[in-house]
Amino acid sequence: MIKFCPKCGNLLKPEKNSNKLVCKVCGYFEFSDTKISLAITTSKQKKSKEIMIDEGEKDHRMPTAEVPCPKCGNELAYWWLVQTRRADEPPTTFYRCTKCGHTWRDYR
Repeated sequence: MIKFCPKCGNLLKPEKNSNKLVCKVCGYFEFSDTKISLAITTSKQKKSKEIMIDEGEKDHRMPTAEVPCPKCGNELAYWWLVQTRRADEPPTTFYRCTKCGHTWRDYR
C-alpha cells in the first residue's frame, strides 16, 4: 500500500526495520499498524558494446560502375550515394577505384 504525506503530498517511505513511515521532504512521520519490510530490487542489465574490426577489403560488397579513375585510368570503380546537401538537392555519388583505391565524387 502506498501512502502520501498529508502535509506536502510526497511519498511516505518506510524506515529500515521499523514500522515508521517518513516523508523525506518535510519530515512528517507516522507509525504503521504492521511492521514494514523494505525490499528494494534493482535489475541492472549489463550493456555490452560490440566492436567490429574489419581487417580485410570491405569494398567487395559494394556495387561497381564502369567509370574511369582520374588518377590511374582504371575503368572500374565502387560507388555509393550520400546526401551531402539539402534534401531537395540530388545526392552526391562517391566513387572508389578498384585498382588504386582513389576516391572522388560526382555532383550530378
